[in-house]
Order: sequence, then structure tokens, then C-alpha cells
Amino acid sequence: MAPKRYRSVMLIDDNEIDNLINQKMVEAASITDHIYIHTGARSAIEFLRNIEKLDLADQVLPDVIFLDIDMPLMDGFQFLDEFEKLMASTKKKCRIVMLTSSINPQDVNRSKKYANVKLYLNKPLTHESIVDLAI
Repeated sequence: MAPKRYRSVMLIDDNEIDNLINQKMVEAASITDHIYIHTGARSAIEFLRNIEKLDLADQVLPDVIFLDIDMPLMDGFQFLDEFEKLMASTKKKCRIVMLTSSINPQDVNRSKKYANVKLYLNKPLTHESIVDLAI
């Protein structure tokens, strides 16, 4: 079965190597033609806020956001708190996948408190996890 296609995907991870690996995995799975990459949650949330101001938001907003938890300045949960303040149309369009090396059950449970978090995956992103992504 072919994986679901998305208009665009966003990767948020402070580790550039992880971003590169995840980018290559997404490209190899051919699930999108557009990948936004952010090495910080703050720049990612600003990007989303700026897109909201455009008339093209529906075409530009990512369908899926792969979000790391452990990042400096603003971690994944702080990103989620800021994401909750975005417009309803943005929150409806963007589905979030926590992609992290954390195996802490508290992180898993905490992520479930956010309506937009659809999945919790452990790094690294694999071809199987991308193909199975049905969100």
C-alpha cells in the first residue's frame, strides 16, 4: 500500500543530523514535495504565526509536524503550548507527531494532553513509521 501524501511536512529538531536523516527518510518515502526544516521550536512557531497572516495559509501550512521534545530555548512542550494559541484553522490543518529519543512515560502521557498530537514515535524516523503514518 502506498503511503499517504501530504502537501507539506515540517521537521523541528535542534539536532541538524537528526533533521537531515529525517528529511532523507521523508524524501525516500515520497510522502511530500515540500519539507520545512527548523532547528528550533521558536523559529517554527514564528513561521506558523507568519503563515497565518497570509491568504495562502491553507496551501502553505504543513499537514504534519514532526516535533522533538528536548530542545534548548523552547522545548517541544513549550512549542505545543504556543501552538494551542494559534488560529483554529491552523490547529485543524497541522497534525503533530512527537518524534523523540525520550522513552520517559511521563513525556508520552503529557503529549496525550494535546489534541493536535496524533502520534508519539521514537527516533529515528523509519520508512515503516512513515508508511504507517495515517493521520
